[in-house]
Amino acid sequence: MSTFSYMWRLICYRKGWYIANALVWTIIYLMPIFPGLITKAFFDSLTIDSAARFGTWGLIALLLGAALARSAVILIGFITDVNYRFRMGMLLRRNLLDHILKEPGARAIPCSPGEAISHFRDDVDQSEEAVSWSVDVFGMTCFAAVSCFILIRIDAQMTLLVFLPLVIVVIVAQLATTRLQKYRSESRESTAKVTGAISEMFGSVQAIQVAGAEKRVISRFRKLNDNRRKTMLKDKLMTEVLDSIFSNSVNLGTGLILLLAGQKMRGGEFTVGDFSLFVYYLTFVTQFIANFGKFLTYFKQMTVALLRLTGILQGAPAQVLTASNSLHLRDDAAKAVAATTDIKASERLEQLEATGLTYTYPETGRGINAVNLKLKRGSFTVITGPIGSGKTTLVRALLGLLPQQEGTVRWNGQVVEDAGVFFVPPRSAYTAQVPRLYSDTLRENILLGHPDKEGQLKRALHTAVLEDDLGHLQHGLDTVIGPRGVKLSGGQAQRTAAARMLVRDSELYVFDDLSSALDVDTEQKLWARLFHERGEATCLVVSHRKTALSQADHIIVMKDGEVEAEGTADSLLATNESFRRLWHGDES
Repeated sequence: MSTFSYMWRLICYRKGWYIANALVWTIIYLMPIFPGLITKAFFDSLTIDSAARFGTWGLIALLLGAALARSAVILIGFITDVNYRFRMGMLLRRNLLDHILKEPGARAIPCSPGEAISHFRDDVDQSEEAVSWSVDVFGMTCFAAVSCFILIRIDAQMTLLVFLPLVIVVIVAQLATTRLQKYRSESRESTAKVTGAISEMFGSVQAIQVAGAEKRVISRFRKLNDNRRKTMLKDKLMTEVLDSIFSNSVNLGTGLILLLAGQKMRGGEFTVGDFSLFVYYLTFVTQFIANFGKFLTYFKQMTVALLRLTGILQGAPAQVLTASNSLHLRDDAAKAVAATTDIKASERLEQLEATGLTYTYPETGRGINAVNLKLKRGSFTVITGPIGSGKTTLVRALLGLLPQQEGTVRWNGQVVEDAGVFFVPPRSAYTAQVPRLYSDTLRENILLGHPDKEGQLKRALHTAVLEDDLGHLQHGLDTVIGPRGVKLSGGQAQRTAAARMLVRDSELYVFDDLSSALDVDTEQKLWARLFHERGEATCLVVSHRKTALSQADHIIVMKDGEVEAEGTADSLLATNESFRRLWHGDES
């Protein structure tokens, strides 16, 4: 997709707001036409042989009225600009985030989280800036056309000198395009690397300290920051040089106009009013010339932003960025979305079946191969096996968190086309091996914006065996648990993740090694409560712990990425050596 097509699609997202914004700002830029004519009449009224129709004080009143009217319209212009501009930025961020979240976990983003943040922040801002300036350019072009018509009627020669700098600006901007794009791209990449390094350092503080690598990490960070300083200096210098050329070309034109006007006034060909009109319009014309040059710069920088944004899409078409989607800015819309989380009776899980499910990690060649799986409503199935047997890979491939290389997943006999989009509440809820917690209150970490309906939070806390822990936290549910839940123990973090899942009524609950950090008593309570309080929900559990295995209706034993055996605990103890070793190994 070309840069122009990208801009046009953004404009068409909310065409009504864009047209309203362009109309208001065109009026704003055209309004100085009238004060200029009033100023000309005012100075002409001061000469002996001229008289003002409204008188001197009347002209002054008209000037004040025009200034107040322009201020009022500018206020309206800011309202339309904010309503359009930020909708456009929100659309880009919403579509980019939506695409990333729909991608399987193995290929969500091709860069570090810190670099991804720079895409969401800098590249979206750059795109937003370019489209916003197109409105100004249109309005200022209208002003330039009208003022040019008026000034040509007074003196064509001087009018040409007013617009001559515009030609210089356009030529310079076109010549600087390639170099400007190069510097802006390098600046963005170096900034992304620094942001990514900061994210990695904060996420690996303990590992850095244990390895005694503080000096090496800081040295690497300094090199990245020094490279960023150099690239940003080049980018800034190039931008400042262009701005300097723009402004100085305007000043050159101003000097020529003043020299020519002085000669004409001495010859009697030019009135004081004519001179004041040229000087008054010159202020706005020079602003138009400088801003037109800035728009060309922003447009070229938008090309760099588009390339970076499409890069994070990993092969998806660039149209994904500008696809028309609701932003849910109104409360009613948000409530309507929340209401859709209730599942229809016809969609309730009766049977989930996976056939030939295959995924191989490209780095290691390991994974799962042609796995078949069948879950019936209300069943409690445990997947077990030694480390590296493919347990986690199986559930992640089933839920669409890994790209589905081969195999078919069916929900009540219907093929699931996009598992990553399909397996979300209220159909499915998932808890990973490593809980993802945020530096917020315990309550918000569990709810994540979900409404606490009919005491769901209280029930979830009970099932997850968290109610007793609340008394030991300083502010109970309102305790801020710190980055990644550092104020919680490993077991508390796991049970918080379990409560987060259980607070959302779902047809299928998937637990991946949930109880690995729990003591024996807490683990027994957790599995007993989950087994008895889940209602008709179906549970798929990855575990090698005897407490979970003893609750299972059905057990699947994995080995080397394939299903080695399956059945009840009693039948597997009698027939499968791998299961016996797991069972007795856990007991010892």
